[in-house]
Amino acid sequence: MDYGHPLRFGASLTARDGALGPAAELAELSEELGYDLVTFSSGPEPADTWTLMSWTAARTGRVRLLAAHAAEMNPAVTARAAASLDLLAKGRAELVLAGRPSDGEALGEAIEIVRGMWAAADRSPLSYNGEHHKVAGAERGPAPAHTIPVWIDGADPALLRLAGRRADGWLAPPVTDAAGVGGLAMAQAAIDAAAAERGRDPREINRLARIAGRFTSDPGGFLTGPPGTWVADLLPLVTDHGFAMFVLAGDDPETLRRFALEVVPALRAAVADARRERGVTESAPGRSALVRSKRREGIDYDAVPASLSATAVEPGDAGYARVRSTYLRGGAPGLVLRPGTPAEVADAIRFASSQPVQLGIRSGGHGISGRSTNHGGIVIDVSRLHAIEVLDKDTRRVRIGPGARWSDVAEALAPHGWALSSGDYGGVGVGGLATAGGIGWLVRKHGLTLDHLCAVEMVLADGSLVRADEHENAELFWGVRGAGGNFGVVTSFEFEVDEVGDVGFAQFVFDATDMAGFLQRWGAAMEAAPRDLTSSIIMGRPRPGQPHVAQLMAVVDSDDGQTIIDRLQPIAAIAPLLDYSIQVLPYAAIMHVPPGTHDAQGEPVTRAALADHLTPELSAAAERLVGAGLTYFFQIRSVGGAASDVPPEATAYAGRSANFQLVAMGHSRRALDPAWDAMLPHFSGQYINFETDRRPERVREAYPGDTLRRLRALKRRYDPGNVFRDNFNIDPAEEDAVPATI
Repeated sequence: MDYGHPLRFGASLTARDGALGPAAELAELSEELGYDLVTFSSGPEPADTWTLMSWTAARTGRVRLLAAHAAEMNPAVTARAAASLDLLAKGRAELVLAGRPSDGEALGEAIEIVRGMWAAADRSPLSYNGEHHKVAGAERGPAPAHTIPVWIDGADPALLRLAGRRADGWLAPPVTDAAGVGGLAMAQAAIDAAAAERGRDPREINRLARIAGRFTSDPGGFLTGPPGTWVADLLPLVTDHGFAMFVLAGDDPETLRRFALEVVPALRAAVADARRERGVTESAPGRSALVRSKRREGIDYDAVPASLSATAVEPGDAGYARVRSTYLRGGAPGLVLRPGTPAEVADAIRFASSQPVQLGIRSGGHGISGRSTNHGGIVIDVSRLHAIEVLDKDTRRVRIGPGARWSDVAEALAPHGWALSSGDYGGVGVGGLATAGGIGWLVRKHGLTLDHLCAVEMVLADGSLVRADEHENAELFWGVRGAGGNFGVVTSFEFEVDEVGDVGFAQFVFDATDMAGFLQRWGAAMEAAPRDLTSSIIMGRPRPGQPHVAQLMAVVDSDDGQTIIDRLQPIAAIAPLLDYSIQVLPYAAIMHVPPGTHDAQGEPVTRAALADHLTPELSAAAERLVGAGLTYFFQIRSVGGAASDVPPEATAYAGRSANFQLVAMGHSRRALDPAWDAMLPHFSGQYINFETDRRPERVREAYPGDTLRRLRALKRRYDPGNVFRDNFNIDPAEEDAVPATI
């Protein structure tokens, strides 16, 4: 009856007299002592144990929280409360459904409603018409941080059948004496039989025993006496009755301490010895039949490395809604792997490259191109690699993980008076932007993000971990700066950042009805402007009978008021000014974006380009494009300045002559592509992060001539099998002698 589950230990604590503080302190002590789980109950005076759970979640970082739902509670409300607790605790909540023997059917309905509420990936409202519970079109969600295990509490036959058929775990009645152990085998057999009827493996179901005892000098019953007696009494519960989790009831700190330090290690050793003798292999409970039923074809889920299985997200997991889509692209991947170390990234790449499905790499998931999700494939999400570390204050050298967001980077650097030139939106992840370019609010003064890159550590297609800089793997380092997604997954970046204090931030609203003239005047003003000014414009479709409005945002890398005004005056004079705002702010305040989830639908349609100048011809073509309503979002960002100081052959990013970067978003590729293609003669290159067109001409625009030849040589060396192809792909099989389009 030993299911081979790893042992876990918990503490059942009491909120006495309605006081929450002492119970929360015991929970902190339990975490310090190494307990895996805590749960709470009320004493004679009622206590809000859900509030206590939330308080404990904020004061702990590892211990799991077992929350209880009574049969008379509204299961939809409980689902939201449990999901909120799980989000607060970052994936540490578990839920117990408890009731009287007659509540079996009601609890069964409650399970369906709770899981239905958590299934936020299903965009339809939840409706349920049960005998005991009814839900009339409730909005699903929030999705919990992980798939919360649902436990059933009780030994009535109906509850045992429910545990076997639908639950993730069973809580046995408290074991108070040796006689109480006798009925456990029958209860376990009933659970296993119900599981088999449902087509479930009984090993999917966790088994929890509630225990209590005293460390008295004279043994006198079940769980009394010295620690050795406790071990002897508990060992059969594991080896003969299938329990692998024990929750100790009691609020005595000394008992909690002695159990954790003297009983737990000895019991682990005894169980390990017994399992070796019996040939029992220890393994965590697998995913439930419900989760497995939603797996996609083409992926060998059982072969997912053990290092990744606990954090992986499948379509049947409750957290799937949070990882399926990106900022602009709706997705439905078959598996999202979430490695937390470079070694786990290597495991993920080796596994994913062995599967006959698409592979996407995701850092922040904001990438306009949308390639960091897919349908039915695998996504390697490196958002857990988000550390930000100062390596050398004198040289302003920092190490940043690919999963960090640029708002986090700006906030971390601000206390030092530093900043790193990055994109113009703080919700973007570091990994995708830093390997492709990095055109942001400081670009004209401080250059592209990748111009500050000193070294990378990355995992290649074969799973090997390498370091690349100007001296070690120098050619790879050249390619990473502009086409990095083609060669591997960067696990850390080392940058040399700049001294940046408060900056001027301006927002202007113009009447740009004369759009072509507006663009020419702004373009000329920017090319003539000092480098400490960077700006961008955004326009939408014109509205009949109204001025065509353009929004302009600008940053001046100075905290001097007069300097800021001097830089902005030529910009303010380019067209009738409808509104404006000018502030002096920390750079981190401009980049600040609250964390949020990506829940896009559909497929993004964007076209992008680099241009040396906003010529009359290009400005007129842009006016025709926007005026025809073919784009609902049209943006031009200024570049040039320090970004153009770098020779085009110094990095794989070749668009050094450009003073402007353009992007148009539309609803239809069929409508947008012909109009944009007609503008190609006016462009000088391509910025890959904003381009969704997959035609090979785009690759040659971004990497002309010798740049593309060098990149293909690198691709053949580091990724000959084209593992990393679902991006702006350098195909190693293509011939080198292809003329550039631009």
